[in-house]
Amino acid sequence: MESEKSNYGAIMVYFTKPSWAFLVLLFTVIAILSLQISPKAIILPFPLFPVPGSSELDFESDFDPGSCVATFGEFPERKHVMSLKDFGGVGDGKTSNTAAFRKALDYMQRFSEKGGAQLNVPQGKWLTGSFNLTSNFTLFLEQGAIILGSQDPEEWPIVEPLPSYGRGRERLGGRHISLIHGDGLTNVVITGNNGTIDGQGRIWWELWWNRTLNHTRGHLVELMNSRNILISNLTFRNSPFWTIHPVYCSNVVVKGMTILAPLSAPNTDGIDPDSSTNVCIEDCYIESGDDLVAIKSGWDQYGIKMARPSSNIKVRRISGTTPTCSGVGIGSEMSGGIFNVTIENMHVWNSAAGVRIKTDKGRGGYIANITIRNIMMERVKIPIRLSRGSNDHPDDRWDPKAIPKIRGIFISNIVSLNSTKAPVLAGIRGASFEGLCFKNVTLLGLSPNAAWHCEFVSGCTNAVFPLPCPHLQNNGSSTCCS
Repeated sequence: MESEKSNYGAIMVYFTKPSWAFLVLLFTVIAILSLQISPKAIILPFPLFPVPGSSELDFESDFDPGSCVATFGEFPERKHVMSLKDFGGVGDGKTSNTAAFRKALDYMQRFSEKGGAQLNVPQGKWLTGSFNLTSNFTLFLEQGAIILGSQDPEEWPIVEPLPSYGRGRERLGGRHISLIHGDGLTNVVITGNNGTIDGQGRIWWELWWNRTLNHTRGHLVELMNSRNILISNLTFRNSPFWTIHPVYCSNVVVKGMTILAPLSAPNTDGIDPDSSTNVCIEDCYIESGDDLVAIKSGWDQYGIKMARPSSNIKVRRISGTTPTCSGVGIGSEMSGGIFNVTIENMHVWNSAAGVRIKTDKGRGGYIANITIRNIMMERVKIPIRLSRGSNDHPDDRWDPKAIPKIRGIFISNIVSLNSTKAPVLAGIRGASFEGLCFKNVTLLGLSPNAAWHCEFVSGCTNAVFPLPCPHLQNNGSSTCCS
């Protein structure tokens, strides 16, 4: 794998001593090119696109500019702290600890309203099937602690499909529960001294590759209908499916994580906030076989009916690689709506796309008020892509007249080195894909005849190289990118 971060052993060195060289390079190149291309100063994005039913929350002031954890609120010190060994756990990497984890959580649940509880996982290898967390609880992995996901599918029970999806994402019917799961919880922390949770996902990937998968694969961590969640300072490896999946959640922080999967591992997204609000993802290193971060909100008619948008989301200081997908993806499951998203200070390399918005007929919903800024890309095939034609639907009851609406996408301060293709902006005939703004965007390394590809989109640009498509050069707007 051609990547300066391909050696797993070097990843934590990279992460614990973050290099800001790419940011220095980014702003230096932007400053020079901006002076060469346009003398105008950078301005703020246009006013927010009003979304019916949205709150009046001031998103920008809701998060601390340095770290989301500062405004997340401190959890009280857990009054009841115990070790997995207290419940019969054996950390030899061979003995099943499923019963030990479930016994521990069943016991600690009684302290939810009595000062909370913390379960320490000591150094060792702790093999387990899935288990459910409880409220006012901390799962703490000590240094050298490794939780290993069971390779027996029976230890990942089948649960009901998500109502905003109507079925398993990959197969009809139910789906395998996540390795670490929670529903209807509050004040939950998953953290430690850089311990590891390894899903041992290869058996699941092989079922997918061999077309013998009976039910949708489980996530490594999924929390549903929960609030006040912190996941930090751990390494997650080899998830069977999407790695971290908060769905129908609020007040979620994912910080300081290293997330790894082989670059060929199918659908091993890093972090996928789904129909969730007030989410912050920051200071993470991710390499996987799918999107590093993907923002979602339900699938076709099921997502439209549930109408649970993803909103007020910040993604920043993320770095990583994915050869088949994007650094940050929005969609393709976005039928409940996505709005008020800020993506900034990212470094993506050796990837299929840098930033991608994915949608299609039948999705319905909307994507609005998206700010993407300060992104460095290296050897990324298509730096910016708005794509249609996902051509996947939960069943034959999807509505071809459910057309998504996209408005208010502000993309600025982008540098892509050794790009393969110019941006591809492929809208949908008859849909409203408007208010696209590109400012201070520089794509280097393209062939002389490389040109932007645009269909059924409108917007404007300022200080963009190479020259954008006519759809974006002159639309008469005085508020877009002036």
